[in-house]
Amino acid sequence: MRRGLLVPVVLLVLSVLPLYAAAPPTVGLSISTLNNPFFVDLRDGAQAAATRLNVNLVVLDAQNDSAREASQIEDLIQKKVAVIAINPTDSDAIAPTIRKVQGAKIPVITVDRGANGVTVAAHIASDNVAGGKMAAQYVAKRLKGKGNVVMLEGIAGTSAARDRGKGFRDGLKAYPGIKLVAVQTADFDRAKGLSVMENILQAQKKIDAVFAQNDEMALGAIQAIAAAKREKEMFVVGFDAIADALAAIKAGTMAATIAQQPKVMGRLAVENAVKIIKKQRVSKFTPVPLKLVTKQTM
Repeated sequence: MRRGLLVPVVLLVLSVLPLYAAAPPTVGLSISTLNNPFFVDLRDGAQAAATRLNVNLVVLDAQNDSAREASQIEDLIQKKVAVIAINPTDSDAIAPTIRKVQGAKIPVITVDRGANGVTVAAHIASDNVAGGKMAAQYVAKRLKGKGNVVMLEGIAGTSAARDRGKGFRDGLKAYPGIKLVAVQTADFDRAKGLSVMENILQAQKKIDAVFAQNDEMALGAIQAIAAAKREKEMFVVGFDAIADALAAIKAGTMAATIAQQPKVMGRLAVENAVKIIKKQRVSKFTPVPLKLVTKQTM
């Protein structure tokens, strides 16, 4: 190569090197299930933030299987991603996996659901206990302090199910005239909400209200109630404010829902991951506001 060409070639190489040095970081996002509109919104919020912040986001669907989630996260460890955000399928079962991630020096963020027995870099979620109390207060006010109430619970072992249930029970303590006549698990699933509610309707001759710990179960319960022609007897309250629930409230088949903001959760997860990558300080807990949605407040 002639000496006169050497300098331009060197300058060209040097100009290209920063492009390689500035390769976008990779953040893993493990979601309990994408067979639920709430978590689809959470993913979409995360993806929008990742695009805006120039982050490579790898989204994994655990399909509500703790073993599958653990295996998928181990793959993220092998890929040496910068940060892993986890929406646990089971708040207890995820703990050993989180310890493996931390052993690999990868920071962990939990989203919507917490992890029991481990400390993570950041936790982003609604205050589910407060949301459960909010639902209880609405039910109690509408029933004027007296009546029979049913609660459909989410997946056993998840912090969301535990905390929403605690909040609802605590909220009802101030109303001794309200009886919790049935509490059954329907795994945050619409089809299970339908079948479980069918069984409850057969066993309980008098029901005034139903609180489902998410909208999917609430919508299933509404189907069962309509099929039994008992919709005039009771009202249903959900949790999450997914599109189908809002449509049901507008139509008058659902009374209310507690609105979460899953897209905001996803956005905050990625934003906090970027802060961690940049060695910036993040809050241990970032609460996402809740509100009660009824036909009157829509």
